[in-house]
Amino acid sequence: MTEVVEGGHHFDTKKLTAIGVLVSLGVVFGDIGTSPLYVMKAIVNAFKGGTAMPFDEYIEGALSCIIWTLTMQTTIKYVIIALRADNKGEGGILSLYSLVKRLKRRWLYLIAILGAATLVADSVITPSLTVMSAVEGLKIFSPKTPVVAITLVILAIIFIVQQFGTSSIGKFFGPVMVVWFMVIGGFGAMHIFDHVEIFKAFNPYYAYNLIIHSPSAIVIMGAVFLCVTGAEALYSDLGHCGKKNIRVSWIYVKVMLILNYLGQGAWLLDNPNKVAEGINPIFGIMPEWAILPGVILATAAAIIASQSVITGAFTMFSEAMSVTFWPNQQIDYPSGIKGQMYIPRINWGLMLMCFMVVIFFKKSEAMEAAYGLTITITMLMTTILLFYWLGRIKRFKYFAVLFIMIHFSIELGFFYANVQKIFDGGWLTLVLGGFIAVCMYAWYNGRLIKAKFIKFAKLDDYVSIIKELKLDETIPKYATNLAFLSRAKKENEIETKIIYSILRKQPKRADHYFILNIINQEDPYTFKYNIDEIMPGTIYRVNFLLGFKVDRRINDYFDQVLQDMMEEGTIPSRSPHPSLRAHNVPPDLKYVIIDNTYINDTLLTVKEKITLNIYNFVKYIGSDDFKAWGVSPHNVVVESAPLLDQKLVTKKIQQVEFKPYQN
Repeated sequence: MTEVVEGGHHFDTKKLTAIGVLVSLGVVFGDIGTSPLYVMKAIVNAFKGGTAMPFDEYIEGALSCIIWTLTMQTTIKYVIIALRADNKGEGGILSLYSLVKRLKRRWLYLIAILGAATLVADSVITPSLTVMSAVEGLKIFSPKTPVVAITLVILAIIFIVQQFGTSSIGKFFGPVMVVWFMVIGGFGAMHIFDHVEIFKAFNPYYAYNLIIHSPSAIVIMGAVFLCVTGAEALYSDLGHCGKKNIRVSWIYVKVMLILNYLGQGAWLLDNPNKVAEGINPIFGIMPEWAILPGVILATAAAIIASQSVITGAFTMFSEAMSVTFWPNQQIDYPSGIKGQMYIPRINWGLMLMCFMVVIFFKKSEAMEAAYGLTITITMLMTTILLFYWLGRIKRFKYFAVLFIMIHFSIELGFFYANVQKIFDGGWLTLVLGGFIAVCMYAWYNGRLIKAKFIKFAKLDDYVSIIKELKLDETIPKYATNLAFLSRAKKENEIETKIIYSILRKQPKRADHYFILNIINQEDPYTFKYNIDEIMPGTIYRVNFLLGFKVDRRINDYFDQVLQDMMEEGTIPSRSPHPSLRAHNVPPDLKYVIIDNTYINDTLLTVKEKITLNIYNFVKYIGSDDFKAWGVSPHNVVVESAPLLDQKLVTKKIQQVEFKPYQN
């Protein structure tokens, strides 16, 4: 599959190419590549909690934990295993859910919702933490640097430029990250031989020794986990770069990361108190002349990491819309590139939440407590879905059990470590992730509740009535071409609310009636349609077969369908009105969207009432149907319809003869 990615690059994502590796470095590894900005600093701060170990053994053990966490989590789980679980070339937790949702385990949707929601929370904390950590490097020159103000300005710029697209600057992402990894790896290597004993960290015994003998091991593991927070984003970006390019570029990234961590560790052995003085080890290993360029480069890397996370959030929400976890919202493509989408309400919502996080925490070390908790939940949910995906493959069934035993245990340990930070700030991202999860749950189940009350009828039963309606000139013509959006699953069915709209609410006489239906496809980029002629020359059902990566611009697609039908002679290409037909004016078109179906509260349980109340709130923050589906508002009529056969358990009111009161 040839894909277009950030920067407007075209390359075959199935093949290993130089441009693919370069783009992978810029798109995929921004988050995990900026983790050295805060990991070692967090580990040293954790040491202040009290430990019976000497500082050098503590650093060696922490470095061993980092190396083996990167190996077990990022290399084995994500790079080797998860990248195999691609849905027609696409990755991420919702793509993985699409692969396993056909299993007879309906509860898996809860796993997908929880993983997706916590990934959104990570999309808020990542830009805030990475940008602030980079800006704090300026304190080496001026301790009074207004870090919060500068961070807010940079974040504002990042979110504002999203609406214009990033194709013009995206081409620089890869080269900048190549330089970033080279710089951090190079400066790290300069210090490694100051303490060659630092190489003990490759022995997993030192990680084991730290975990077993350190009284503050739980706090330390919470800090160590920060080194793999970008691993989930790595899987999510599979569709942008392809697994071969990601795997090869990961070799370079991992080598540079380990060199940097080892270098920071060696530097800390000579400068154990510098972190307490406000010096970040990643800038401490740099010569004095390189600190200012290093801060600038770190800020650029942080911006790239933030950009990658934000665009990843857009992709995740677009996928959530297609699997009915989120209301349809307006999606723009400012760069004209499929891989670069922009969702206005999501963009400004993320920006507002990032501002709140920065203003609330004020310092990156305070923010570290909030980081990691939600992403451990995402990783746990991905592990569960990967277990079921592996279990589908007969030769992998025993391996699936081994996989979940190992990785679920590791991630439960990290989760327990991060839970300890819940009162230090972790509660904020947990509340954010929980809010998104509740909204997704309510939207998914609210639609099911409404669907339970929506009645369907056989369209064939109404063909003769609609035929007579079309010929009844006593009824003013409503439109030449009249289109309705339908969600009926069966081929010959239609919602009774559409029949109500055509025949009863206001009789709608038209030359042609179109029932438009979207059928979601497993293939992310399916982009097809078919037409079923229900009544020759009058009623047509148009099925749009769309993958979850294809935006729902029904207005544009239906215009193409009408054009095809006109060219084939199925429908007239000119207006039926003589005055307009003489000037080759095309026929008019009108959409009818039936927005709400009234449901009497007495038909609902308490749980259903609560779910629908949240559903209505989520719908309020979403887009209007005509905007979300890309239908132009100038020719749309939005209606509501009642349930026509509500059966309420009430007494029948009796008719009596009325006698006026006598004075």
